[in-house]
Amino acid sequence: MNRKTFVIDTNVLLHDPDAISKFRDNDVIIPLIVLEELDGLKRLSDELGKNARHVMRFIDALKDRKAGDLHQGVAIENGIVVRIQVDIKHVEKNGFPLPLDRNTNKILSVAYRLREEGKKVVLVSKDFVMRVKAEAIGIEAEDYENLKFSYDKLYRGFRRLEVPKREIDLFYKDGFLELSIGNLLPNEYCLLTSPEQSSAIGKYNPQTKKLEPLLKLTRDIWGIHPLNFEQKCALDLLLRDDVKLVTLVGPAGTGKTLMALAAGLRKVFDEGTYSRILVSRPIVPLGKDIGYLPGSKEEKLYHWMQPIYDNLEFLCQSTSGESNGSETQKWIMESKKIEMEAVTYIRGRSLPKMYIIIDEAQNLTPHEVKTIISRAGKGTKVVLTGDPTQIDNPYLDKDSNALTFTVGKFKEFPVYGHVFLEKTERSELAAIAAEIL
Repeated sequence: MNRKTFVIDTNVLLHDPDAISKFRDNDVIIPLIVLEELDGLKRLSDELGKNARHVMRFIDALKDRKAGDLHQGVAIENGIVVRIQVDIKHVEKNGFPLPLDRNTNKILSVAYRLREEGKKVVLVSKDFVMRVKAEAIGIEAEDYENLKFSYDKLYRGFRRLEVPKREIDLFYKDGFLELSIGNLLPNEYCLLTSPEQSSAIGKYNPQTKKLEPLLKLTRDIWGIHPLNFEQKCALDLLLRDDVKLVTLVGPAGTGKTLMALAAGLRKVFDEGTYSRILVSRPIVPLGKDIGYLPGSKEEKLYHWMQPIYDNLEFLCQSTSGESNGSETQKWIMESKKIEMEAVTYIRGRSLPKMYIIIDEAQNLTPHEVKTIISRAGKGTKVVLTGDPTQIDNPYLDKDSNALTFTVGKFKEFPVYGHVFLEKTERSELAAIAAEIL
């Protein structure tokens, strides 16, 4: 087997701190400038700082191995050899065509010199511009693919099937239906239609291997009703206590956050299934940031959580009327049964019997969502909502974000359910904008 030499960019290690151990039977080169960048980030209290410290500890532990010197190469598991490449200062560029006035070019110069030595070099970076520059000077470049799933091939959570009318009649009569299709996933929904215009909606139960009816809604959910097939499936998942993790993906206006919040209010205030609702969003600005905000943590969070408050106000008005909506909202907030929290502060907490909503989850990394989901205690339900085509994090895309990654990893587990919402119900204008802009 021909070994390759992978030169790793800083952003790859910040995205996946375990990336070094993923290059089986190859050489992994960490330029010294990458270590310097990680050292500058390790003091941060956010996810970047946590990942930087994780990588630094991993590399420090390699020094204790007897398999070699870090500068000569240390063999680790899976046939991987890790080496720190020291950049010698004030040396000739030796044909390297880019100025060494920035860290990205210094990392490229390491890959360039290794290629000149005859090694089969591949630069791995999450930075698109850096990959373009690498290819321009003749260096093979790749995005980091390990924590990625294709958004374009993303599991939808439902399918439409045409069946004989007799099977739909049996479904209504018996309360279940055995399907001959063998590739249905746990909690996958089916819209059954027949040539005679009959229809039915069912959810696949992996234990009985049968299609079962949706939960019966005897009344509205805090003033709202599902407006289409996808919303019916989404609400069914949100109200099922045996489904502990739910992801709702779709463009703006499809009702993801509104339904998640309405179902949470039903489960906490009406049924008492969960003790509290915890709502969180990644603190990632859209467009140019306005800088630090004054006030306490709650006052700072208010501006980031404004979309949640807007949805809460709408639900309170829907269920109590416009005149009493503000009183209902005040009562909810004073009950201390709903909590707004930044994603950063969830790490380290244990969260039992809670209904957790993570809005705009597409701006999280796979490691951040792992931190959040692993906080879920006994009796807790976690709901992730977002649109992977609307990402504000510069090193994530529609294939590598936490939301897409979670769908790809969890789709075969019975505790998980997912719905891809496509139809915008916010307004006619919002529906047109989502389609054409």
